[in-house]
Amino acid sequence: QVQLVESGGGLVQPGGSLRLSCVASGFTFSMYVMNWYRQAPGKERELVASITSAYGSTNYAESVKGRFTISRDNAKNTLYLQMNSLKPEDTAVYYCKAVRYSSLYWGQGTQVTVSS
Repeated sequence: QVQLVESGGGLVQPGGSLRLSCVASGFTFSMYVMNWYRQAPGKERELVASITSAYGSTNYAESVKGRFTISRDNAKNTLYLQMNSLKPEDTAVYYCKAVRYSSLYWGQGTQVTVSS
């Protein structure tokens, strides 16, 4: 049974930090490209960051470059998103996604709220 379980979301003040985790099971995590997406109320889901399977190459949305860092620990089947200097516009539900050819899996999401 494939599962992606996100955690680490919560309420944080502007300028604060959070670290999201996504624990994978039921598939060979190390062979999948992993992504973080987010969806704010009334907006479309958008890609935040990606990390490849083989070399761990990363890509980021312009809006989070320099503030967010995606990483993975293949030994622990876990994907991370370190979020620093958070802004109110980062408020959204954050989802992890696993992709390999035609196989695609989503997590259930974790809420991040940035507010004073």
